[in-house]
Amino acid sequence: MSLATEIDEQGFAVVEEVLLPMTVEALLREVGSWQDSSADRRGGLRNLLDFPSMRELANSDTLIGLVEPVLGPTATVVRGILFDKTESTNWKVPWHQDVTIAVKERVEAEGFGPWSMKEGVLHVQPPSSVMEGMLSVRVHLDDCPIENGALRVIPVSHKGGKIAVRDVELLAAESAEHICPVPAGGALIMRPLLFHASSASSISGHRRVLHFDYANVTLPSGMNWHEA
Repeated sequence: MSLATEIDEQGFAVVEEVLLPMTVEALLREVGSWQDSSADRRGGLRNLLDFPSMRELANSDTLIGLVEPVLGPTATVVRGILFDKTESTNWKVPWHQDVTIAVKERVEAEGFGPWSMKEGVLHVQPPSSVMEGMLSVRVHLDDCPIENGALRVIPVSHKGGKIAVRDVELLAAESAEHICPVPAGGALIMRPLLFHASSASSISGHRRVLHFDYANVTLPSGMNWHEA
């Protein structure tokens, strides 16, 4: 089964050995330098594409080679986030879909809303059609076995479109989940509307993930992606 077919049918795929060990080591050094410079960055960091090295990675042949078979040649990276679970910054996430995008300005457009502000960045919930034209690539910098807060997903759940928050938990409880361990240097590729959750890590150490969102969608009415 091809990567594109697997993601179309299941909503996700795990690809090992996406990055070479030396590349992972270099990224860990850089991420560590950011976090050492500010306590606010210990659990993660938004606006990752503000760092030239992160934009270069997101636009590399390696990652674009994973994205284009699914989204096509017009796909572009629109958001980057660092997540880092540790003993002191540990959390669990309930079942949900990713249903918001980050934009530069508020523009009224049909089907867009509600609006919110997260760490100074404007976010909005777009129509399902926008989220269906997106793909998330989660690059793991640390080994992520089940015990390290590996993502849990409900296969095929992305095909139902955007679901009311109150119904996602109910539907997930009635479905068989799949846990996605990923080795360092590997990537979990998923559709944003796939039901997903994660448990708190139960082991010491880090679970650092570079999360990049890609889209093949042009936003309406002059609206612009925040990081594109």
